[in-house]
Amino acid sequence: MFNAFSHVISSILKQMELNYKKYGETGPNLVILHGLFGMLDNWHSLAVRFGNDFQTWTTDQRNHGKSPHSEYIDYNILAADLLDFCDQHQIKQPIVLGHSMGGKAAMQFAMNYPDVISKLIVVDIAPKKYPEDGHDVYIDALEELDLTKIKSRKDADEALKPKIPQEYIRQFLLKNLSREGDRYILKMDLDSLSKNYSKLTANIEAKGKFEKDTLFINGEKSNYILDSDKPGILDLFPKVQFVTIPGVGHWVHAEAPDLFYEAVMKFLNLEI
Repeated sequence: MFNAFSHVISSILKQMELNYKKYGETGPNLVILHGLFGMLDNWHSLAVRFGNDFQTWTTDQRNHGKSPHSEYIDYNILAADLLDFCDQHQIKQPIVLGHSMGGKAAMQFAMNYPDVISKLIVVDIAPKKYPEDGHDVYIDALEELDLTKIKSRKDADEALKPKIPQEYIRQFLLKNLSREGDRYILKMDLDSLSKNYSKLTANIEAKGKFEKDTLFINGEKSNYILDSDKPGILDLFPKVQFVTIPGVGHWVHAEAPDLFYEAVMKFLNLEI
């Protein structure tokens, strides 16, 4: 069962309508959940490919992209949002695929509603607590971004560069930058994500075992899933398979989309 606080909050916010995009009109349902600071657009290219075999749904999770903002967010709430989303769109027995924060939301969904989900795919995240300062530099840099002085994406990129020298991370974060009239805004609710960050680094609430087919995919160069995490994963997800994608880091699906696609399709017993 939910903890009392999450149950009350998820009930209050039950009717939140998440922004989404659908690819494909036939086949089983596949729902994809992005990671922290991400949005559904991050999955467009792969969603097009999956749409050939699945009814593929990408969503903006609360406080991200074009979905509603809220002061409340934790994994029970994200799982409840997904349940509502499936109810709203009559999505039956979905395969749920989640990356990073989305992977934890997917795990919590499987724990809370095991009869609703058919299979689970988790990308580069483990069911454990992570350090609470893991994204501090990104949050600080975004909070210091003076949007009143930003006249172009190049301006924003230059402003982030001192704290975030990696161009690919800046470009990922700046997908959140949107022009509204004569000014720029951030699509995500940075204030809520910052205030609730400790809840997003926390472990999921284990509620027994998820006894259905599960795939964990990690990047060889990523340290989000360690060999030492695998016994705990196996305990919660006894029908798990592990796949490591060589030569890539945390953004497995973006760095090696072909290998990622092949791993998912093989797990789902579909030829490519």
